[in-house]
Amino acid sequence: MRTGSDTPVLAVVGPTAAGKSDLAVELALRLGGEVVNADSMQLYRGMDIGTAKLTPAERRGVPHHLLDIYDVTEPATVAEFQRLARDAIDDCRRRGVVPVLVGGSALYVRAVLDEFEFPGTDPVVRRRLEAELAEVGAPELHSRLAVRDPVAAAAILPTNGRRVVRALEVIELTGRPFAATLPPRRYAYDPVLQLGLDVPRDVLDARIERRVDIMWERGLVDEVRRLAGGRLRDGPTASRALGYAQVLSFLDGDSTEEAARTETVQATRRFARRQHAWFGKDERVAWLPFDAGDLVDRALSYHRRS
Repeated sequence: MRTGSDTPVLAVVGPTAAGKSDLAVELALRLGGEVVNADSMQLYRGMDIGTAKLTPAERRGVPHHLLDIYDVTEPATVAEFQRLARDAIDDCRRRGVVPVLVGGSALYVRAVLDEFEFPGTDPVVRRRLEAELAEVGAPELHSRLAVRDPVAAAAILPTNGRRVVRALEVIELTGRPFAATLPPRRYAYDPVLQLGLDVPRDVLDARIERRVDIMWERGLVDEVRRLAGGRLRDGPTASRALGYAQVLSFLDGDSTEEAARTETVQATRRFARRQHAWFGKDERVAWLPFDAGDLVDRALSYHRRS
């Protein structure tokens, strides 16, 4: 248990396009808090439109931690994120400021909030799996993972080769499913409050399609084209982000622009279902209807009881 303060840690979780970022800002304003980003792709500089990163104006003066900290060519790891996010949260708590962790990257959220240590690695196994990744591609390895560990496969994007390789490595080294190596759900902080935004599936599907349309209208293709000039294709993590991978395929002549947009919608919907399944398994999450007229007041009432 991480000690040194009784300031609560607040987390806003749930599927993409549910409205998490806006709620986090409103709660931070009401509580005098600061936001800690837990979206793995908002860590990257320049990846703004495709990640629905809040603009400075939309942040409404609330300090935001862990945005724009990596170049698109750099890998992002859960272990490194855990260290950085906990440093930010600990700093907030030392100052008596409520940290509001927000994002839909489920493993990142859990790695920060829970007592969580990472299994070891083996360079020989890792190199062999990475060679297979280069030969057959991430979707093929993801299909193998889905057979060996459906729970882990549901939480990892099929395009995220690095995380697929890591899950297969852990399975090979431990002889157990990757999900089975995760520790019991036990908070590393006290108190912690997780608030989830619940959106009916049909409504969420429509919101996702509208979000993708807005990304295209705001210039996602131009954003990806610009980042590609900055070696986005060399980024082992950033290049596989939703929307970015599909637009890169279009820019490389492997698909049409309309096909890239359609696949972005479909892939995002699949990802949202995995997010909902992951967070839905955590009985500690207090779920709130995303469109409640008194959403903020409901959230604050939970906070007062935490």
